[in-house]
Amino acid sequence: MMMRNRRQMVPHPQPTIGQAWTGRHVVLLHCTVDNKFSNLYKSFHAPIEPPRENCAETLSQLLSIGYRIHAITPISSNLIQYFLVLE
Repeated sequence: MMMRNRRQMVPHPQPTIGQAWTGRHVVLLHCTVDNKFSNLYKSFHAPIEPPRENCAETLSQLLSIGYRIHAITPISSNLIQYFLVLE
């Protein structure tokens, strides 16, 4: 009987394509300066909760899921864009 080496016996994990939690996901959250939700844009399979009228609550939900703020940019005198990434 031939012995297999340990390396051959251990299966290598394979990446799963199409799962929401694998890979990198991007969300662009637009809010007014007075804390009102304006719009949300996301990558196709990005996990999110439904946005709330209160922008701080929407941002809190995204951070709870595991997103991190990558950048905050003023778009106009009344609109702010939050660029969030989940890896």
